[in-house]
Amino acid sequence: MRIVVGLGNPGKKYENTRHNAGFMFLDRFAALNSIQFSPSKYNYYRAEGSLKGNPFVLIKPATYVNLSGNAVKELMSEYPVAPEDVLVVHDELNLPPGGYKIKLKGSDGGHNGIYSIIYTIENDNFPRIRIGIGNDFPAGAMADYVLSPFNRNETELLAKVFDNCTVLTNEFIASGVKGLLDANSKLSKQDQTQSINPGD
Repeated sequence: MRIVVGLGNPGKKYENTRHNAGFMFLDRFAALNSIQFSPSKYNYYRAEGSLKGNPFVLIKPATYVNLSGNAVKELMSEYPVAPEDVLVVHDELNLPPGGYKIKLKGSDGGHNGIYSIIYTIENDNFPRIRIGIGNDFPAGAMADYVLSPFNRNETELLAKVFDNCTVLTNEFIASGVKGLLDANSKLSKQDQTQSINPGD
């Protein structure tokens, strides 16, 4: 069993905003696999599926981003998997739009949602796909920036990123971290915007 968690804020107010890149990717991945999200008794929405005989669960926390750890702790109670079998997809200010990186473990890198997960489950050994949203905003305007919608150019770049993230996620579901790394290695030969950061 593999679990893929997308980070974002619930509610129509936040749809298609930069901070919801993780939610946006999971919505697309769910649609590609003809599955739908439904509420659970926990602090998340989930969609369950199978890919070539490999079961998986997609999770969208019903908490806000900064409290994502609460949902992840609950899902690891409901689905007794190891942290390395939980892939977290989230936005990344330190990467440009159209860029992304894999990180296998380590610190939160300044992302409050990742901090919440690490602090709550007391473990940083879970893989992540970091989707670049850039940081083109004046001092003090970060909150407004991450909570604003992607512009047209960014949306076009995001579509390509999501294509690659779909490949990565498919291989993660099939073969775990090894599949994720192998797929990233193949993609990196085609697209130099990605790299691997095993940790800090």
